[in-house]
Amino acid sequence: MSNFIKGENLILYIHDGSIYRPIACLTSNSLSQTLNIIESQTKCDPGVVIKDAGTMSYEISAEGQYIDTTSVGAQVTKASHDYLYTVMGTTVTWKMDSGLTTMVAYYGSAVVGDLSLDAAAGDEMATFSCTLAGSGAIVIVDPIV
Repeated sequence: MSNFIKGENLILYIHDGSIYRPIACLTSNSLSQTLNIIESQTKCDPGVVIKDAGTMSYEISAEGQYIDTTSVGAQVTKASHDYLYTVMGTTVTWKMDSGLTTMVAYYGSAVVGDLSLDAAAGDEMATFSCTLAGSGAIVIVDPIV
């Protein structure tokens, strides 16, 4: 029988140089991988298209509620918009993990390339979203240890 993983259990973390900090109060996060396909035709086999695997790339996107992680008493072990702002444009080490021992964790490096903050008026909480552009391979062994 299959063990289904709830989306709420799969959390995105960013390594801050000391620990992996969970991206705070996520409402969603996703990992999208793309493999480029190389197509070729030769005169040796007219009409036959040969396909080979090319380069692979990936992108991680995340959305969450903006929380204070900088002031005294705040949740400083979590990362929110304020922390992501400080690492924007740099390469960070990330982890995506469910915390379940039956599921592997994914690790990699990425550049925080897109960050937005939405602070609407009225009875809405401030939210943020970010996109991490993958750099290198996704691995299942922690590169920090």
